[in-house]
Amino acid sequence: MKKILGCIRKAVNDFNMIQNGDVVGVGVSGGKDSVTLLYALKLFQRFSPVNYKLKALSLTLGFQNFDLSPIKRLCDDMGVEYVVKATEIGRVVFEERKEKNPCSLCSRFKRAALHKLCQEHSVNKLALGHHRDDAIETLFLSMFYEGRIHTFDPVTYLSKRDITMIRPMIYAEERDIKGAVKSHNLPIVKSPCPADGNTKREYMKQSLLSFYKDIPHGKKNLLKALMNTQQLNIWDIGTED
Repeated sequence: MKKILGCIRKAVNDFNMIQNGDVVGVGVSGGKDSVTLLYALKLFQRFSPVNYKLKALSLTLGFQNFDLSPIKRLCDDMGVEYVVKATEIGRVVFEERKEKNPCSLCSRFKRAALHKLCQEHSVNKLALGHHRDDAIETLFLSMFYEGRIHTFDPVTYLSKRDITMIRPMIYAEERDIKGAVKSHNLPIVKSPCPADGNTKREYMKQSLLSFYKDIPHGKKNLLKALMNTQQLNIWDIGTED
């Protein structure tokens, strides 16, 4: 957890993520990343140079056997307000619409629901559990499947909602998150999503792990490349030297 807290401190400082008086809502799916972020941000409050309030936000997705009670107990133990919003997003995507590529649509629905939930509960910063590996995987997914060089930003302001999305674990590695879950015995709720573990993202994750075996410093250099805007050299058709 020390590594993760160090990564959060650096991200908060580098990107000015949290200010005095912020109400930070953590989007908690029940998975290891969001639960670790919630736990870490509660610990971070103890030594953070700024004062902020913390809330946990979850969506039900219309699936059976999705039990969020372990998250409720964790929030009660930490003294964090827990808000659960009932939705039918999963049922609509998988049962009604029978989407062949459900992840993108499901993500859009969940983001919209979370943004509305933030507004309903006076949350001005929505914290998401994306980490370093997620950012790199998104970069490669965008290049291979969308033909663009893109990944999500550490901080994104949504003017229509007047909400700022932040990703405090953007510097953290997935392996350290797994270690923190184990060492602190954090409660994890298995995803009820029918596509869990069988997605393009999972394929990209496994492919990158294979690359890292042959290129030990590959992940570190990819993170540097994401921030190296001064040396971004891509073709610009129609321009002259």
